[in-house]
Amino acid sequence: MFEREQKERFFIEELKIIQDIIKRMAFDSFMIKGWAITLVIITLLLKGGSFQVFISFIPLLVFWYLDAYFLWQERMYRELYNWVVENRLKTDDFLFDLNAYRFKDKVQGKLRIMFSLTLGWFYGSIAILIVVYSVFLFLI
Repeated sequence: MFEREQKERFFIEELKIIQDIIKRMAFDSFMIKGWAITLVIITLLLKGGSFQVFISFIPLLVFWYLDAYFLWQERMYRELYNWVVENRLKTDDFLFDLNAYRFKDKVQGKLRIMFSLTLGWFYGSIAILIVVYSVFLFLI
């Protein structure tokens, strides 16, 4: 359907677009971690009743899930990238189709990603610090 030279140009452009999407997802994940820490600290500094400290679990859990969602999408786009590398010069199927959801069966689920080594340690350590802080507050 397309000439070899044109397919190669499409191949390179398609890879650039997918790489930009992956970079943006990684940046979003970085920003989510920063916002999570900021909002947890802000909720811990709020003055209120003795159970006020437990409100800090709300932003922690929300951002933990949101971070896992972005990592899940990033992994699907990595699968799309691999598919394009393997198949673009052989076929015109899915040309510039950036819908990575067709690879969702190849990627771990969001909850499993939430408790992966990196996210589990990051958000789990914050959760442990919140618990330690709350125990410290109740003992004083």
